[in-house]
Amino acid sequence: MANILGNLNRALLLGGGLLVLVVLIFHGEAMNLEWFNWFLRFFHALCGVLWIGLLYYFNFVQIPTMPKVPAELKPGVTKYIAPEALFWFRWAAMATMLIGLALAGAPQQNYLIEALTFQDGFRNIGLGMWLGIIMAANVWMFIWPAQKIALGIVDGSADEKAAAAKKAMLFSRTNFVLSFPMLYLMVTRGGFAG
Repeated sequence: MANILGNLNRALLLGGGLLVLVVLIFHGEAMNLEWFNWFLRFFHALCGVLWIGLLYYFNFVQIPTMPKVPAELKPGVTKYIAPEALFWFRWAAMATMLIGLALAGAPQQNYLIEALTFQDGFRNIGLGMWLGIIMAANVWMFIWPAQKIALGIVDGSADEKAAAAKKAMLFSRTNFVLSFPMLYLMVTRGGFAG
């Protein structure tokens, strides 16, 4: 078992295999458009957990801990851990947003326009969607470009790297703050009159 669980790719294959097994056992005879909608919801939630989990990792762990890390150990984070975490962070943000928009626009749901324009009955999910869109835009337009400079992925002077690190931190912290109402609105999506 250690041979499987000790390797990320094998663990992913095992998890994916278990997912397929569960789908076939519980929904094998009912794999229709409604089932596909629920499956998309699953992937939307999975990508969202990855995205927000990494957002919380950055804000609860990496940002507060980096000043305490001895200078000779910081390259371990900035050269290896942060770039890998940012890869999954930005693509999970994109996937979460795109799958969420696809779900809202899917024929069985079809509330995309109503939600994005805050029409009656769709205000909660609409505001949650807009917050998610803003957060995803922050990832791709501000956090990732600034992190590329701060981490030395693209060239920059020491002053440019420091300014980029501060900018990335502030936009990451903005997303951290927005994540609380966004998650609440997504969970309550239509549960309250809004």
